[in-house]
Amino acid sequence: MIAENLKDIEDDTKEEVKYPGMYWTLGRYDTVVIFEAPEEKAAMNVVLKRADRMDRETLRGRAGR
Repeated sequence: MIAENLKDIEDDTKEEVKYPGMYWTLGRYDTVVIFEAPEEKAAMNVVLKRADRMDRETLRGRAGR
């Protein structure tokens, strides 16, 4: 599963998706991944590619400007 996720990340970066943070955590979530996408459609593609491999919760955020 890790190899598949790393390949997906590599593919995502070709579509201008950036990963400024990935964290291993303890408790409810094993990992927290923060990514930036140029548009909402690209962000949903990132999430849906992994839907069959893991449980997830998606939170949408915006950077302060």
